[in-house]
Amino acid sequence: MKVSIITVAFNSAKTLSDAMSSVLRQTHKDIEYIVVDGLSNDGTVDVIKSFEPQFGERLRWVSEKDRGIYDAMNKGIQMSTGDVVGILNSDDFLTSDTVIEEMVRQFPSDADAVYGDVHFVRKEDGNKCVRYYSGRVFRPWLVRIGYLPPHPSLYVRRELFEKYGYYDASLRISADFEFIARLCYKNHVPMKYLHLDFVTMRMGGASTRSWSNRLLGAEENLKACRANGIRTNWLLICLKYPIKYLQSLFIRN
Repeated sequence: MKVSIITVAFNSAKTLSDAMSSVLRQTHKDIEYIVVDGLSNDGTVDVIKSFEPQFGERLRWVSEKDRGIYDAMNKGIQMSTGDVVGILNSDDFLTSDTVIEEMVRQFPSDADAVYGDVHFVRKEDGNKCVRYYSGRVFRPWLVRIGYLPPHPSLYVRRELFEKYGYYDASLRISADFEFIARLCYKNHVPMKYLHLDFVTMRMGGASTRSWSNRLLGAEENLKACRANGIRTNWLLICLKYPIKYLQSLFIRN
């Protein structure tokens, strides 16, 4: 199985090498790695170029203006040629050297997408887990309360993008929510949980950076549900926050 991993970057010179190194170390070698840079001016492109000799033809990249992170993800998907596609954020890295090999080995023949777990670390300490986010409890009806499996653990058969569409780039924060809701709730795409810790994520993502971003995320989640015919409301959408807090207390590897 050929796997396309896409990283979107903008002024990510401080962290991108961790992401790229984690892909380079994967024991599964049939990986196509695509980096989409948004015209960074901090040396990000130099980091990408420094990895080219090590990746060889397995690395494809572009640096050009985009309309935001989801537009850049769509560019990467359109460039991809793998059987399945996953997103690795430029601030994050694959948790183990064997995670893609394990994902491929466990990918069920009756599923069109898989997801698993991720864990969070502080920016200054990449070794200490401060929150573990598992996809184990996810069921499609949970999108009504704004709850999803962790997006960085999602790997999707590439043809689904052609069949059901790409990320909605008009959404600033919640296009990943809308995309997963469109797949599993509206179109009943078979998705399976794998008990794998896919990604180590640094704290401080766009959706949780501030309360204003959390509010915008909730608004966009509500808009995404309405666009996909999912009945919900403000109260239900906001239930995800106490659920995520409780999960961080009780769910561990």
